[in-house]
Amino acid sequence: MDLGPLVPIAFFASAAFAVVGVAVARAVVRLAEMKRVDSAPDTLARLERMEQAIDAIAFQVDRVAEAQRFTTQLLSEKAGTPGRS
Repeated sequence: MDLGPLVPIAFFASAAFAVVGVAVARAVVRLAEMKRVDSAPDTLARLERMEQAIDAIAFQVDRVAEAQRFTTQLLSEKAGTPGRS
C-alpha cells in the first residue's frame, strides 16, 4: 500500500486543525477575560460599601470609648469626694 499521496493531505489537515484550534482557544480566553472585567465594577461597589460600613463602625466605637471615659471620670470624681470617708 502506497501512503505517498496521504502524507501531504494529513499534513495540511493537521495544520488546518491546529490553526482552528488556536483561534478557538484565543476566543475562549478572550471571553473569559471579558467576563472577569465585567465583574470588576461589582467588586468596586462592594468594596466601597464595605469601606462605608467600616467607617460607621469606627465612629460608633469612638462614641462608646468616649462614653466609657466620661463614665470613668464621673465615678472617679464621685469616689474622691470629701466627706464620704
